[in-house]
Amino acid sequence: MKYLKLLVVLFLFAACSKNIYKISKKEYHKEAKKLGKSLSKIPQDTLGNKLIKVIKSQNFNLRKPNLIVIHHTAQDSCKQTYRTFALKRTQVSSHYVICDDGSVTQMLNDLVRGWHAGEGRWGKNTDINSVSIGIELDNNGKEPFSEAQTTSLLLLLEKLTKKYKIPYQNIVGHADIAPGRKVDPSGLFPWKKLADNGFGIWFDKEKLKTVVLPLGFNARFALKFIGYNTDNLENAIYSFKLRFNSEEVSETLSEKDKKILFLLMDKI
Repeated sequence: MKYLKLLVVLFLFAACSKNIYKISKKEYHKEAKKLGKSLSKIPQDTLGNKLIKVIKSQNFNLRKPNLIVIHHTAQDSCKQTYRTFALKRTQVSSHYVICDDGSVTQMLNDLVRGWHAGEGRWGKNTDINSVSIGIELDNNGKEPFSEAQTTSLLLLLEKLTKKYKIPYQNIVGHADIAPGRKVDPSGLFPWKKLADNGFGIWFDKEKLKTVVLPLGFNARFALKFIGYNTDNLENAIYSFKLRFNSEEVSETLSEKDKKILFLLMDKI
């Protein structure tokens, strides 16, 4: 009897899980249809006491993404992440999820605004969700990223950057755009490998051995020039080192860090 109850619970759980995705799919189409209807209308409004005329132009399209933000899921499996993104109460989503085995799942159309970045800033962009595509990597933040996963990511980045003409330096991590709040992808993420394939920025290791910093080099300006929000300098430094010098992560800049910053500015 005990085992029968357990089987019933497992069956109901499985059925409920499938139902979540059905509900999510239905709501996706419902919201997309609602968005389409809202775009087809331009409701008349007033400016002061004058009516604004409406003459519809045929020349438009949806948003053009100009930034790619890479995350790690901090969850135990892709299945758990799919569930998180399918449930309405979580209020979180991403355009793509890449599993440890390299399989890729798209969860949002590239041209809609996903809810993956939260509060953050990169350069002059203060509403990251409105200009970015979010890519989640199935990883708990404590393990290396698999070869299959990295290979699929590189292929996806090639496709997206070509399709939307996204600059190579506009491929960033969640920690980059939200210093002090986020640390993903972790210090184990292979940023150099991405840069070697043309995605993101990296410094020349050979030049690092011989480069001499100019007199009065301003590290804070360099961080800001790259894109970091330096309102809290210690947080910006931590995120910078997590990406470019992950073996020495801290909230202070070493001479090596300053040289890396100088070389990165030259790249951009």
